[in-house]
Amino acid sequence: MPRLYVIASPIGSDPTQALPASAATIVRGLRDFVAENPKTARAFLSALGMPVGIRELSISRLDEHSRTEDVPALLAPLREGRDLGLVSDAGCPGVADPGAALARLAHDEGFRIVPLIGPSSILLALMASGLEGQRFAFCGYLPRAKSERLRRIRELEARSRAERETQIFIETPYRNEALFAALLDACRPGTLISIASALTMPQEWVATHSVAQWRRLPADFGGHPAVFLMQAAVSRTAGTHPLSAN
Repeated sequence: MPRLYVIASPIGSDPTQALPASAATIVRGLRDFVAENPKTARAFLSALGMPVGIRELSISRLDEHSRTEDVPALLAPLREGRDLGLVSDAGCPGVADPGAALARLAHDEGFRIVPLIGPSSILLALMASGLEGQRFAFCGYLPRAKSERLRRIRELEARSRAERETQIFIETPYRNEALFAALLDACRPGTLISIASALTMPQEWVATHSVAQWRRLPADFGGHPAVFLMQAAVSRTAGTHPLSAN
């Protein structure tokens, strides 16, 4: 049975380092792809050293503007007996990414879905944060409107405290500073905030401090993508990570 391969793509590093050798070998054997951004996918596949010309590959688009009724046609290679690759613009398809719709449809039609190992900014940020890694929730993008964003931050802080759970969210690079300011405005002084910026890039930095500490420290995002993590302060006697009592 043909397979849908879910392919992680670079989040800022050398494209040739995005996949382990075993996964890269599988990708080089594919000729049909669905990509969030075909131009980015071509650059990625070219860097992997595809054995055929990039123009010989079939790369269809699936992005946030794709219509629901157009998605089924993207599975045509699978129905014709050929393996298909799903590539995100950056990171893991299906995670804060429109590729989930294609994987769900492939499940519905009985095809096998095979995820290939690769980079995930969300997990990399959590790994480096020092925050609660047993219980965490990815919350995607927060509201743009200031009042709604502040309300949502306070809701997530309350949830983090109640569930002893790390809350993870992202923002577009040009709104990183606004989100950071909103966190310092909305959260309690003891709440821990971790920021992971420019992951896998030469400018990468990851820092975790309490809100009270962040108010005295600079945070220069440099226009790079960032992942934000929050862990509300709770009592040490509650059996949580010792840093959560700061």
